[in-house]
Amino acid sequence: MNVSAYDIGLEGLDSLEGVDALCLFVGEDDRPLPGSAGYVDWRLCGSLSRILQSGFFVGAREDSLLLPTDGGFSVPRVFVIGLGQRSTLDASSLGEALAYAARVLAKAKVEAVALEIPGSGALDEGARASALKEKFLPVFKGKKVAVLADKELARRLPKG
Repeated sequence: MNVSAYDIGLEGLDSLEGVDALCLFVGEDDRPLPGSAGYVDWRLCGSLSRILQSGFFVGAREDSLLLPTDGGFSVPRVFVIGLGQRSTLDASSLGEALAYAARVLAKAKVEAVALEIPGSGALDEGARASALKEKFLPVFKGKKVAVLADKELARRLPKG
């Protein structure tokens, strides 16, 4: 499986190539939306925020949502996975969220996905990289994973 790293932000999102889905993680207590979720929401003119405000999707653990990008990105689909309370995210719940996301993406037959691993600032980079390697990659059935990451996390990602 090919694992690569891209910068977090609009420039990183715009440089994604060969990716057929974007996977975002949103917690019930994420307001405003952090990281890539915030950038995507901005690019999609607040559509994710409006869905959150409506209560249709709230970011509960194992909650999932599929959004079209309608040309806002080169990536056609956005999968949003609920984390539960981000403030209580630990290595175990991160692993569970990544494994759940991998199952959802595999069921949707996603071949190449871009994602930002949750937990920046709360979990150390080694734990986040290990969760990707041990919980997400073995379950995801696609061929490519593009990780939106800072330089420290990017260094710890599996090569391939």
